[in-house]
Amino acid sequence: MIEFKKVNKTYSDGTEAVKDFSLHIEEGEIVTLIGPSGCGKTTTMKMVNRLIEPTLGEIYINNKNIKKYNIHELRWNIGYVLQQIALFPHMTIGENISVVPEMKKWKRKDVDKRAEELLQMVGLDPSTFKKRMPQELSGGQQQRIGVIRALAADPDIILMDEPFSALDPISREQLQDDIRKLQKEIKKTILFVTHDIDEAMALGDKVCLMKGGEIVQIDTPQNLILHPATDFVKDFIGERKSPWQTAVDVIAVPDDEVVLSQELYKKGEYDEQKIYFVIEENGTYLGTLQYGKLIDGETLDNNIPLYKATEALQSKEKLPVLNGNKLVGVLSYKLIVNYLKSKTKVENGVIHS
Repeated sequence: MIEFKKVNKTYSDGTEAVKDFSLHIEEGEIVTLIGPSGCGKTTTMKMVNRLIEPTLGEIYINNKNIKKYNIHELRWNIGYVLQQIALFPHMTIGENISVVPEMKKWKRKDVDKRAEELLQMVGLDPSTFKKRMPQELSGGQQQRIGVIRALAADPDIILMDEPFSALDPISREQLQDDIRKLQKEIKKTILFVTHDIDEAMALGDKVCLMKGGEIVQIDTPQNLILHPATDFVKDFIGERKSPWQTAVDVIAVPDDEVVLSQELYKKGEYDEQKIYFVIEENGTYLGTLQYGKLIDGETLDNNIPLYKATEALQSKEKLPVLNGNKLVGVLSYKLIVNYLKSKTKVENGVIHS
């Protein structure tokens, strides 16, 4: 979908902001760019929509060099969300959302329908919020509008430049949850710049850690935590051996007591007084069998932070862990406790993790 090929950016004063940057971002993937201030992450992102032009190298979208796109066509197909929300203060929320669809000459009924759909997607009742002015909304609500405004014309790509950094921790975490939920529905290709390693880990399918304009390591959150490529990576992520950031599939295990094959389910060969997680032969999760009835039970994503998994398990004995739609294991509160014990040692009365 997006490909950087040996991209460099050198400014007129000789500053090398980006050096030999090569990265492939798959369609529907969230890639987070993280690194120290001045490492080149925002410059890298701005080269995608040509707000900044590379000095050397090439960038492709759908195998086409971005320089061969009409600049307006390129930018219309790329949503852009900034830290400074920049809603138009004299326009209603509905009008703010509708700006790009109207520029693209959508029909009025389609514009209105799209605005209402997007408001509902982020939990804002259109009948209440569509005619409000930006100053009548909280900071978190305004940022939600900034996100869905970028989605309004249904672009293939979304660029997000530290969009939540000005928010309080509660609003920030809620918006991160919103993005994860939205992504399951909209499946956009997202390049997300952040200075917050926890945010990068929570949102990214892949995390690209930069230093001095170069990629130090690009990997899944799990591998970045468990297999840092250099001491810089290890130090930067704070050695998130901290179990609160470890992916749950690291400790989830197969569990024959609760995992039931589709074949046995169809034959009725199970105890109706128990709860099972039903899977196809290839491991695809079909649902939770609860007292003889197959339902869409609660599941955990394989890359959810462990502290969130712990919260979910407070009311459940066990939960299935999915990678996409495939069952990769079963997680229980007991497994988490044992994992934490294995990662903690006591020396001279002091606990080390």
